[in-house]
Amino acid sequence: MSRIGKKPVPLPKGVTASVDGKLVKVKGPKGELSVKLVPQVDAKVEADGITVTPNLDMDQARQMWGLSRTLVNNLVVGVTQGFQQKLEINGVGIVPRSRART
Repeated sequence: MSRIGKKPVPLPKGVTASVDGKLVKVKGPKGELSVKLVPQVDAKVEADGITVTPNLDMDQARQMWGLSRTLVNNLVVGVTQGFQQKLEINGVGIVPRSRART
């Protein structure tokens, strides 16, 4: 069983979600995102958030369960926080002439 898939995806204030067949749409303050889930899993909007469950008793359904839950969570993060990229720069990138090879 998937430990990640068991947890529902919480919906913060200001975020709405809808499920139309295999298409999950999430709308929030930073826009609207959607993802089409694989046929092996189902999604439902409940009071505590979006719940993803496998609909078949197969290994592939259990594998897709955790992945699908993570994709739905990424939708919620995307419409609330947006994309962030953190860069780390170390040093100046210049080799001193006395140590440079010629």
